[in-house]
Amino acid sequence: MKVSEYISFVIDRLPKGYVFTYMDLGVEVNKKEAVIKSLNRMVVKGKIAKLSKGKYFKPETTPLGPVQPSQKQVVKDLLEEDCKLIGYLTGYSIYNQLGLTTQVSNTIQIGQNHPRAAFQRERYTITFITQKNIITKDNIPLLQILDAIRYIKKIPDARIEQSCRRFLSILKSLSEKDTTTIIRLALKYPPATRALLGAMMDELQWTNLAEHLYKSLNPLTKYPLTGAKKALSTTEKWNIE
Repeated sequence: MKVSEYISFVIDRLPKGYVFTYMDLGVEVNKKEAVIKSLNRMVVKGKIAKLSKGKYFKPETTPLGPVQPSQKQVVKDLLEEDCKLIGYLTGYSIYNQLGLTTQVSNTIQIGQNHPRAAFQRERYTITFITQKNIITKDNIPLLQILDAIRYIKKIPDARIEQSCRRFLSILKSLSEKDTTTIIRLALKYPPATRALLGAMMDELQWTNLAEHLYKSLNPLTKYPLTGAKKALSTTEKWNIE
């Protein structure tokens, strides 16, 4: 089978929106140039689309036009490496998933254990936040919640009062195990994040759980968060102004 025929055969079996490189196609290294030429011909014919240098995807066309791959597909190489989890989606796309905003952004934010500079990938700006906790498949949803609490002031088109009420609903839906875990994870977050999480847990009358967070804070430090006291009756105890 010719290289072009093999490439076409493999790509036909990929799901729409799937992002791939020539290395994902299982072709011998010495045939790299032939593979890339074949891929570029398929781009010209419209069978596949180019996301960025060396990255392609199978486009999905709807009555409204072509659909871009999901953000997770766009940055999947930054989330997993050699079958090992190295990052997770956070920020704007997660604010939307959590019901904190209806805004959609071209900035994709990723949590990783090591600092990394932002860069551009086609129409997307990829930025990073440093996560001090070990990243696991199970704790990613909790880290995403904590990140949103940490950056509550940056949630677009959302008042802090409104966001606090939404967080109360999110926390209330957690299992007992996840509630215990989120407190443990929060201990590696900045004091302001711990204070706000603690105030919300107190509001939910989870005082015993919140005590772990309270003891981790400097009693003299104040945390400015205008609007929080409209949703929480516990802000004074947690020095939230």
